[in-house]
Amino acid sequence: MFARISTVSFQGVDAANVDVQVQISPGSVYFTLVGLPDKAIAESKERVRSALIATGLALPTKRVTVNLAPADLPKEGSHYDLPIALGLLVAMGALPAEAVEGFLVLGELSLDGSISHVNGALPAAIAAVANGKGLICPASCGSEAAWADENLKIMAAGSLVQLYRALKGDITLSAPKPRSSPQAASSLDLADIRGQETAKRALEIAAAGSHNLMMVGPPGSGKTLLASRLPALLPPLSA
Repeated sequence: MFARISTVSFQGVDAANVDVQVQISPGSVYFTLVGLPDKAIAESKERVRSALIATGLALPTKRVTVNLAPADLPKEGSHYDLPIALGLLVAMGALPAEAVEGFLVLGELSLDGSISHVNGALPAAIAAVANGKGLICPASCGSEAAWADENLKIMAAGSLVQLYRALKGDITLSAPKPRSSPQAASSLDLADIRGQETAKRALEIAAAGSHNLMMVGPPGSGKTLLASRLPALLPPLSA
């Protein structure tokens, strides 16, 4: 009984492809994780075990081995919970392998089976588009992931039970829409600064031409005061 689920490992703002390989084999009852996992991933077996019980399933009384490939790439973060859980469901025969093929998966599991928010939904969605895959993610990450591509197939679920039923075809999850937080108007204005005419002129030129700025001076000379007024000179961010 073997299953393979696609996910990613974050290297800065880039997402490297990772295969979550799950095998259930005869032997003493044991759950082992290999592939350079950090402490958060090593603890995922307890979250996954509890989430499966909350779903109405239980791990088989056999040996469970989870390999995160490539084995020489360090892995960190809690977003491996969901791919491990789905890999177990496929390896146990509770889900057909075809249901998760073509998807990149990330999400953290709570003990009650709910799927918690994780960081990196947008880089993961961009990686999914680049690999021609869809994305399975927490419901709270769906609107962020939707910015990657309007044609990206996203399954954003709030719980493992909901995702399980959606993958089996019992229910349909609504497609998330891109959403951004409202931008608060800055109350800091360049008019607040008296003097510093050369420095203010430099800010205006940098804002108009998208140039870099390097501020040098002793404490109290106004570097932070000037820098905090720069956003007021810039237009609202586009998507």
